[in-house]
Amino acid sequence: MNTKKVGFLGLGNMGFPMARNLLRAGYTVYGVDVNRDSEKRFAEIGGKVGFTSTTLPNEVKIIFTSLPTPQIVESVYLANEGLIENGEAPLILIDLSTISPELNKKVAKTALEKDIQYLGAPVSGSVSGAEAASLSVMVGGDKGTYDFALPYLEAIGKNIFHVSEDHGLGTIVKLINNLMAGIHTQAVAEALSIADATGLDHDTVYEIVNVSSGQSGVFTRNYKNFIAENDYNKGAFTTALLLKDIKLANYVSNLYDSKLPLGESLVNHLELNIDGYADKDMSSVYPMLVAQKAEAAK
Repeated sequence: MNTKKVGFLGLGNMGFPMARNLLRAGYTVYGVDVNRDSEKRFAEIGGKVGFTSTTLPNEVKIIFTSLPTPQIVESVYLANEGLIENGEAPLILIDLSTISPELNKKVAKTALEKDIQYLGAPVSGSVSGAEAASLSVMVGGDKGTYDFALPYLEAIGKNIFHVSEDHGLGTIVKLINNLMAGIHTQAVAEALSIADATGLDHDTVYEIVNVSSGQSGVFTRNYKNFIAENDYNKGAFTTALLLKDIKLANYVSNLYDSKLPLGESLVNHLELNIDGYADKDMSSVYPMLVAQKAEAAK
């Protein structure tokens, strides 16, 4: 196996900087994306392009995928033109997307039937973490495969965890993380709406809460980078992605007969109010709430 050749399928907001960091770590990276402009950008920094999910397994023996939805992941891995159908051992497939643990297991089962190894390895840290190679990576799958893949993972992340031999448990940890991030995000919006109603300055609220028990990394991220700037267009983790992950967290919890009162309420709230905010950063739940209250006051 040529260990210096790596495939990377999905050169979006997260995938592009991760693939770039693999290049910077000295790997020869074959990039694939449906957006030809993304492939062109990748070629300009030294990546190899011009391949598909059908041809990529012929070029490399380790492939990362970073894709936006479970439906796209399923197609890329399991369709006739997908990675598994067109791959053969020895081949390692590593999905960095956030999907359901059941889909992780389905992909792993299909891959292992051809002696192809698979790791479910969702990441956390948003675009800034992808750019700085400081992501957290939560890996489910065979420990030996994880050990082999670790140097590649260390090129894209700082905090790498082997969660379990179960291919879906890394994803469950990611969904727990994003459920908490979503609830914190809504809490920030609601807290600042109280400040608005009472005439409190946002900076004053942030300064005090940031050194008090309500402090959170989400508050700092959302307030400093987006709310204080009144700019919600530069975020990579959109409200639509947040809603997708919270729905997945609710789905997984329901499988174990465990309801999530706040999680379910947040899904309902976002589904009712997401129009106009789906493609904006998740911190835009604050102006969403402001608009909702303004409409109710009419």
